[in-house]
Amino acid sequence: MKVIVVGNGGREHTIAWKIAQSAKVETVFCVPGNGGTANESKCVNIDVKSLDYLKAGENPYVAVAKHEGCELAVIGPEDPLAEGLADEFWNAGIPCVGPKKAGAQLEASKDLSKEFMEKYNVACAKSKTFTNQEAAEEYVRQHGAPIVIKADGLAAGKGVVVAATVEDALAAVAELMDSNGRVGAAGSKLVIEDYLQGVEISVLAAVNVDPAHPENACIIPFLPSRDHKRLMDGAKGPNTGGMGTVCPLDDVTPEMMAQFQKDCLEPTLKGLVGEGFDYRGFIFFGVMLTKEGPKLLEYNVRLGDPETQSVLPLMDFDFVEMCMAICDGSLKNFKFSWKKGYQVSPVVVSGGYPGSYPKGKKITLDNAKIAAGGAKIFVAGAILDRRSEDNSMVTSGGRVLCCSSFGTTFEEAWKNAYTAIEGVSFEGAFYRKDIGLPGAAVSGEL
Repeated sequence: MKVIVVGNGGREHTIAWKIAQSAKVETVFCVPGNGGTANESKCVNIDVKSLDYLKAGENPYVAVAKHEGCELAVIGPEDPLAEGLADEFWNAGIPCVGPKKAGAQLEASKDLSKEFMEKYNVACAKSKTFTNQEAAEEYVRQHGAPIVIKADGLAAGKGVVVAATVEDALAAVAELMDSNGRVGAAGSKLVIEDYLQGVEISVLAAVNVDPAHPENACIIPFLPSRDHKRLMDGAKGPNTGGMGTVCPLDDVTPEMMAQFQKDCLEPTLKGLVGEGFDYRGFIFFGVMLTKEGPKLLEYNVRLGDPETQSVLPLMDFDFVEMCMAICDGSLKNFKFSWKKGYQVSPVVVSGGYPGSYPKGKKITLDNAKIAAGGAKIFVAGAILDRRSEDNSMVTSGGRVLCCSSFGTTFEEAWKNAYTAIEGVSFEGAFYRKDIGLPGAAVSGEL
């Protein structure tokens, strides 16, 4: 079969790589893909701007899928989901992994998401929503700090500020609500919520909620993972889109996961069914483990990035068969199995990230060192160097690539990852040296 994967990040490279492992798959069309997918077995990159068969008014992604004879679509990023791309694939008769537009608003609007959590008694932080800057500032003064300020709309990971002081919170309100600021229109509405103390984890999950067949509704969680959001070792420096991940987590007990299931996952499933959402895809639970139990921080309506780069390599089953089960309603009978071991996946970023950074820096990969660590390189912000004859890459983004390694113990996986990452170099390259170590991701502390 042929499959289309929409997106161009590290998550999409990982998805395409995992799909290509299936004996059922002949070709994976990555639209647009990146430098990693360009070099991946069975994968073909397609730039929609170059299509000569696109008809007026036709969705370019659907056009590619129809033209290439794709039997399955997998949507990676949140923006096309929020815009209704899954609806268009299904309308064209192409099964799609990704919620339809209505369900995708759980990530596209934090206000709607919080209303959903409260309506269905999902354990979460208390919050209030504001469209008026003066009212938001007055609430901050009365409430005090620490406090969390969130832009309501999609902001590419730039719309959340954890403010340690009232002054910081007021500055965040002003910055996020500035229509000419860093998040633009996404900050016209703010969600201000209580600060939660604890340790954060990510739980990715497969979902089947089809209004036509509510009897099949289910959410199946994957192994818990942890992102390291701060730029520098010891959870210091500014927040980023993610500096690396580890999976699974020794500090997350079966009892914690059982409580997460009861207080967060099951109410979410009840809500997806109750709202009549057509939600056949993935969901990301951002969870804070507090003294009172797991509390939901946010939903993402797709796989997390960079969590995907640690979770998918541990899957000991056919990813495509799981995707088909998501689409056809048989997910609750699908047999999940996981490799016994750990995956450690540090991210290499461009100098200057998460601020401004240069592009076009030549990437050198020492394949002997990478092989010595048994690593898989998942590319995010890198493209093929058109001037090269050896399919080498140059940087094109802030988070350039992820170096993901397996080990039967955490210590072995960590050593393998950091052995391999020494084989990655480009001008200005930077990475954290403590991914997965104690105290490296204390996101619940200021």
